[in-house]
Amino acid sequence: MTAASHRGTILLEDAELLGQQAWPGGQFVLHLKSAAIAARAEPGSFVHLGCDPDLPMRRPLSIQRADPATGTVEILYKVVGAGLRALSRLAPGARISCLGPIGRGFAPDAARPRALLLGGGVGMPPIVFLAERLRAAGGPLPLVLLGSELPFPFRPRPSTILVPDIPAGAIAAMPLLEEWGVPSRLATLAGFAGCFPGFVTELAAAWLSSLPAAELARVALYACGPTPMLAAVARLAQRFGLPAQVSLEEFMACAVGGCAGCAVRVVTPTGIAMKRVCVDGPVFDANAVFPPAA
Repeated sequence: MTAASHRGTILLEDAELLGQQAWPGGQFVLHLKSAAIAARAEPGSFVHLGCDPDLPMRRPLSIQRADPATGTVEILYKVVGAGLRALSRLAPGARISCLGPIGRGFAPDAARPRALLLGGGVGMPPIVFLAERLRAAGGPLPLVLLGSELPFPFRPRPSTILVPDIPAGAIAAMPLLEEWGVPSRLATLAGFAGCFPGFVTELAAAWLSSLPAAELARVALYACGPTPMLAAVARLAQRFGLPAQVSLEEFMACAVGGCAGCAVRVVTPTGIAMKRVCVDGPVFDANAVFPPAA
């Protein structure tokens, strides 16, 4: 992506709040009527929302689903600070200033059609969005592994979709993915019933270890979550010789590339560079952000 390639692609829309559901742990699923943004959103892109007229700074939030047919956008967020607390108190019918869609999303690898998707905490939304798009594309269904130390922002249920070589007892799944026929499993250290008792990357490692070399050669990793998790994903990919794309979470001010407040250090073919998470990302090659140890 060049310095100016995002110009003209980011829209400003006065979106209507259709509703939002509260979940334990200060988590909310928000539904917006935003036809222009729904039409252009891609897995990994995000919106920059105005949360309150008295708070000038917007908040960047990942898109979980976007339906161009209905012009709706779904967002999962966790209340952290005054801005998102104000957002959580808005009632249906409220108007929300919405800037987006922003960012470079995931780019599925046609040469490796077996996608392993990992989401952690509020990093789950882009993974759900990507799973929906991969399903719609008609290729092999992805395997989705989600991890959280808070109660999940949905009601987990035992999966009816068999996933060979998943550790015994790991049967909890995301209902929406089940309805799509997409296999999923959940991981946590919080002791939730039916979940794998460990990090989501440990669950992924257990499954990858079961695959023969010919199957591993068809796998690519896609992940979003907190930085320590993404670093673990990069190490996991390096261990198994897999390509991996990671969607970074970073504090942002303008979110359109002007302030460079979200810049991260990235390895490029010509050396080290500082890249803006908002418009150069948020999706990067895992090795570029978390290079292998020398």
